Amino acid sequence: MAFFRHDGHRLAYTVYGEGPRTTVLLPGLLLSQRMHVPLARELAERGNRVVTFDFLGHGRSDRPRDMRAYGMEIFAEQTVALLDHLELDDAAVLGTSLGANVALNIAEQAPERLRGLVIEMPVLDNALLGCAIAFTPLMVTLTFGEPVMKLVGALARAVPSDSVPFWGDILLDWVRQDPGPSAAVIQGLFFGRTAPPASVRRTLETPTLVIGHPRDPVHPFSDADALAREMPNARLIDANSIIELRLWPERLTGEISSFLASCWKPRKAPATRRRKTAAANRSRSTRRTARPA
Repeated sequence: MAFFRHDGHRLAYTVYGEGPRTTVLLPGLLLSQRMHVPLARELAERGNRVVTFDFLGHGRSDRPRDMRAYGMEIFAEQTVALLDHLELDDAAVLGTSLGANVALNIAEQAPERLRGLVIEMPVLDNALLGCAIAFTPLMVTLTFGEPVMKLVGALARAVPSDSVPFWGDILLDWVRQDPGPSAAVIQGLFFGRTAPPASVRRTLETPTLVIGHPRDPVHPFSDADALAREMPNARLIDANSIIELRLWPERLTGEISSFLASCWKPRKAPATRRRKTAAANRSRSTRRTARPA
């Protein structure tokens, strides 16, 4: 694990593999970059350079208690700062849940820095009720039940990582954190914009692979399906469940790897630029045809 400083804070990342093709993996809410270690190793074995990342307030990065330090657009700026730190002109970005929404914000803020996007489980318009039901009680518990949650965290930290399965330990990592900064993260997200609106998403021309799955009110399949329809260069693949990429990853990892390979093929001009160029060519052709002999 390595660190760099951005806007006065220390942010953590880890690099797997090597080569000219870099993919950055962005984690879910209050989860650390460890959640993407299996995928990072698998993609690195397939010839990719892969970087996992902890947003501010997550994992080994700094965790201020100020809600104003957190937000989707702020996390997007931190990811672009990571590319600057690594001296990368561009990269592919894969985001899960919170990370998916951050990736969409990057596509709005700095599309020239993206080779492609993998959007797993976006949280968009149809997730409003599910998020309110899931995260409002969590925010209240972390804020007003901080002494109890600190005790729960201490008990979780007493459990050795090697005594539980990998994904069980990832969930324990979520509980082990200081509840104060975790509450500030959720508060910051509640009072900020969660994703670019549909009117903006329709203009995002970055090549995109969208992964959705059924029966999840926080990550409804309808959001993934709508996003794939909105973005002009997106396609949708169905996951069997929220855990397929975690426990039975072969199929989806193959899809992701193939998509990432395609992101480094020679780029086409954006559709809007192609339309303008075609219109200009037609105009020049018309002028030539109209000239007198």
